[in-house]
Amino acid sequence: MIVLAATPIGNLGDASRRLVETLSNASVVAAEDTRTAIHLMRALGIENRPRLIALHEHNERAKASEVVELARDEDVVVLTDAGMPAISDPGFPLVEAAAAAGVTVTALPGPSAVLMALAVSGLPTDRFSFEGFPTRKGGERRRLFASLAGEQRTMVFFESPHRLADTLADMAAGFGDDRRAVVCRELTKLHEEVRRDSLAALASWAADGVRGEICVVVEGSTGALDVTSIEDGVRLVLERVAAGSRMKEAAAAVADATGLSKRDLYEGALAAR
Repeated sequence: MIVLAATPIGNLGDASRRLVETLSNASVVAAEDTRTAIHLMRALGIENRPRLIALHEHNERAKASEVVELARDEDVVVLTDAGMPAISDPGFPLVEAAAAAGVTVTALPGPSAVLMALAVSGLPTDRFSFEGFPTRKGGERRRLFASLAGEQRTMVFFESPHRLADTLADMAAGFGDDRRAVVCRELTKLHEEVRRDSLAALASWAADGVRGEICVVVEGSTGALDVTSIEDGVRLVLERVAAGSRMKEAAAAVADATGLSKRDLYEGALAAR
């Protein structure tokens, strides 16, 4: 089988007993960075030296079938540099290929920056969406946030420190200056910081420069969008589709946020494409 193994996101003490046992007995490890995998095993006191296969964003689709075939006969442990494989990290194409080939996939649960950031944010946790890293291109990023303006679930994003200020400013423009948000920095590490404020205030703070691994948690929309015409609703649907949503999902989300007919939005968006 294929074993997706969650690894510490900063604090080595978060490594689970199952992770140590699995790596101690592994014969094959597919790693995002084989050097990081070796360092992790040494730091955990693991003497086992399994066969290492590099499986990263640049080769994972080409390597997926090879690793899947290998997993028919023996367990293959999949590691990324931190956190759970396949969650904004290499792994999804491999799981997709394994599912298609009928090869079993399981996971060793463990540290998750997404869930930790959500849990400590102080924002609603009953419904949330994980949006990953926003696009690096400013125009596309602003369109993305505009398309998410009516999202009523709490949203979790990853971002690099050198783009954080621009991203927060674009979020303020798309969601509103007063929308509540939380920047979680260096989670589980020595200089862990959780800063809660409005998007506008956080953008101003980040303009001075921020370091470390970053998660941004943003409050969902607290009311229906002020959209009354199908034409405007269709525009919002198309913006969500351009940002990567499926047409039916986009129509349903806009319908929930505006009170407009999901069917009319869907048919209008189809006609407008």
